[in-house]
Amino acid sequence: MVDPSERAETKKPGLRRPGIMVLVGTFLGPFIEGALLFAAAGTINMPRAWLFLAVSMVGMFGPTVLVAWVHPDLVNHRGLWKRKKDAKRWDRVLVPLYGVLAFYAIPVVVGLDVGRYHWSSLGAWATVLGTLSFAFGTVVLTWAMLVNRHFETIVRIQTDRGHKVVTTGPYALVRHPGYVGASLWALAAPLIVGSAYALILAAIVVLVLVIRTHLEDTTLRAELRGYTDYAQKTKYRLLPGIW
Repeated sequence: MVDPSERAETKKPGLRRPGIMVLVGTFLGPFIEGALLFAAAGTINMPRAWLFLAVSMVGMFGPTVLVAWVHPDLVNHRGLWKRKKDAKRWDRVLVPLYGVLAFYAIPVVVGLDVGRYHWSSLGAWATVLGTLSFAFGTVVLTWAMLVNRHFETIVRIQTDRGHKVVTTGPYALVRHPGYVGASLWALAAPLIVGSAYALILAAIVVLVLVIRTHLEDTTLRAELRGYTDYAQKTKYRLLPGIW
C-alpha cells in the first residue's frame, strides 16, 4: 500500500499563476506583433502578414499549452524568471534584448518595409521557406522543452530543482537545440512577409542567440556536474558539423 505522503510527493504540480501568465502572454504575443506590424505599415491589406500571424499563433500558443500540460512546473518557473536571484547577470541583459528585437523590432521593420515604404519584396519562395522555418523551429523548441524539464527562461544552475544534464531527444544532436528553434523563429517573420531589411535585423537576433549560447555553454561546463563529459560526446552547440 502506498503511503499518502509518498503519493503527494510524486503528484505532478499543477499550473499556477506564473504559468497561467506565460500562457496568456504567449496567446497575446501574435496580436501584439500584428498591432505593431500593421501600425508601422499603415495598412492591414497584407495577406502574407496575416499568414505569419496565423502561423505564429499556432506555432507558439499550441506548443506552450502542450508543455504546460506535460510539465506545468516548468511553465511556472518560466513565468518566474525575473525573480530568479541566481540568474546570470549577462542573461538579464540578453533575454530582454532578444525579446525586444525578435518580437517588437522585427514586426515594426517588416511593416515599414513591406507595407509603408516598399523598400524590398521577397518572392513567394520566401513565404514557403519562412513557413517551413517557423514550423521546424517550433518542432525543435517543443521537443526540447518536453525532454528537458530544466528549460527555464533564464540561465542559472537550478540547484533548487535538481539540475541534471539532459542527453536525450534533440540534445543527442546538439547541446542547445532551443536556440536553434528560436533562431528559426526570428528568421521566419521577414521571410514569410517578404522583407529583406527585416532579415538583417533577424540576423542580429541570431547573433544575440549565438553569444548567449557561448556564455551558457561556458557556464554549464564550469558549474553543472557531468556537462563537460556530455560536451565531449555531443560536440556541436547549434549546427552539427559546424559549431
